[in-house]
Amino acid sequence: VQLQASGGGLVQAGGSLRLSCAASGRTFSHYGMGWFRQAPGKAREFVATISWIGGSTYVADSVKGRFTISRDNAKNTVYLQMNSLKPEDTAVYYCAARRSYDYSPRANEYDYWGQGTQVTVSS
Repeated sequence: VQLQASGGGLVQAGGSLRLSCAASGRTFSHYGMGWFRQAPGKAREFVATISWIGGSTYVADSVKGRFTISRDNAKNTVYLQMNSLKPEDTAVYYCAARRSYDYSPRANEYDYWGQGTQVTVSS
């Protein structure tokens, strides 16, 4: 599976962005998907994850109520809708896929990673 993340950019605090992660491969629907982020000088951090059919999702407490993860298996794409953005959301955002129907907040349980997309939130 190859993953291509897009949709990042520069936005003012309080604004919104929607990230997309397009996956290659015919078995995309069989993978649990996740979004992670990494700010300069900080460790990679879990953001959100979704099960293969999209019925189960889990988001980090730091983004709960602001970020929503979803997927469209017909388009081989997973999304991260980010609302009410804060300067502390500034990071490179990565999408990842795991060979499991279930979701996971643990980065070491993912098998494939995209190249990342930069999100910068100005105050």
